[in-house]
Amino acid sequence: MSREMGAPFVSDFQDGIGNLAFLAKSVVEGFLTGLHRSPFHGFSVEFSEHRPYNAGEDTRHVDWRLYARTDRLFTKKYSEETNMRCHLLIDTSSSMFFPSAEETQGGFNKLRFAVGAAASLSYLLYKQRDAISLNTFSNTVDFMSDCKSGAYHWHYIMERLSYWYDAARRPSAGQTTDLTAALHLLAEKMPKRSMVVLFSDMFDKSEADDRVDGDLPATSLAGNPVVASPALTAALQHLRHRQHEVLLFHVQSRDKELRLQYDNRPYRFIDMETGEEVRLNPHDIREAYEERRTIRQTELRRLCERYAVDYIPAVIEDGFMPILQAYLASRHVKR
Repeated sequence: MSREMGAPFVSDFQDGIGNLAFLAKSVVEGFLTGLHRSPFHGFSVEFSEHRPYNAGEDTRHVDWRLYARTDRLFTKKYSEETNMRCHLLIDTSSSMFFPSAEETQGGFNKLRFAVGAAASLSYLLYKQRDAISLNTFSNTVDFMSDCKSGAYHWHYIMERLSYWYDAARRPSAGQTTDLTAALHLLAEKMPKRSMVVLFSDMFDKSEADDRVDGDLPATSLAGNPVVASPALTAALQHLRHRQHEVLLFHVQSRDKELRLQYDNRPYRFIDMETGEEVRLNPHDIREAYEERRTIRQTELRRLCERYAVDYIPAVIEDGFMPILQAYLASRHVKR
């Protein structure tokens, strides 16, 4: 009986992994197909470049086809020789479950989009033979994997991503975001210089804590909470001090979060992390809201520029391609 009861669960779980893996492969393969029309012409997910063969080296990577054409020995240099290590960090706090599946095209809220983007990026890294780790956090770091390469490890990463891909359909309340504590912990746990890719909506409880403690003015020029809190600044400093390269994907919904596209009527808005409620008509506050949001995003971008962190707005409605393009652009700039 236990086998019969367990079989549907196992089957559904495997189907979930297969769906996300299919999504990741489709996104990456479509992206790579279009690269010959992009500024990154010549990029390969496996082969990097040729270099002259040195006597005594292993002949396994000699390009014999090139030898037949040139009568000279060259070896193939692969991406794995750069020993790139990439740590994927995903914010799984309650605010990442916004907006609801019913409000979005394709059922993608911020968390589901972040997971799909991370899965696509992980597949690209796997194809490049780079080492990958996955880390998820809300008010604490709840999952950390080793940083490894290879098919077995990639499937292990996909299992965990598939869990969150499915869980994103079910709203979660009361999980706050302690982004700064997570960044400090992970900076200490990543001993080697690595690339850190963060997916978050950047709502962090340290901003409110800093204002309550008096470390920050309550508002910026337009009454907007100042995003460059001492806690977040220190966390980014910590990552850069450890010589990690950091890509920050600021996950947002253009329709429901950036533009407040709601009907002209009163709504009851509930903070998904604190439960705080406010009743208002979005049309009455849209202009002031957009002004404050713009200032907040500008502050965050400036903070990232100060510490050489790549800041990339990741808008759900734009799809996954801009994520891969931003990653690839970063790698080309920093080579």
